[in-house]
Amino acid sequence: LLVAKDDLVSVEGKVTDLSAGGVYFINLENGVPIKARLCGKMKRFNIKVVVGDRVTVGVSPYDPTHGLITHRHKF
Repeated sequence: LLVAKDDLVSVEGKVTDLSAGGVYFINLENGVPIKARLCGKMKRFNIKVVVGDRVTVGVSPYDPTHGLITHRHKF
């Protein structure tokens, strides 16, 4: 199921762990853990995300357990 990027719900969270294959484990502000991957522009511009970073995640309304990391916050 493909979802347009405009249909994603933006939420903020903190990266708690990462595993092989570029999958990040993120705890959202409301305490819900999800898995997420980097969006294409972050890969293109070689933006690194490490454990402890605050990120904005686009979550699909159809499957709220997976997301797409769209922004890495400075602090």
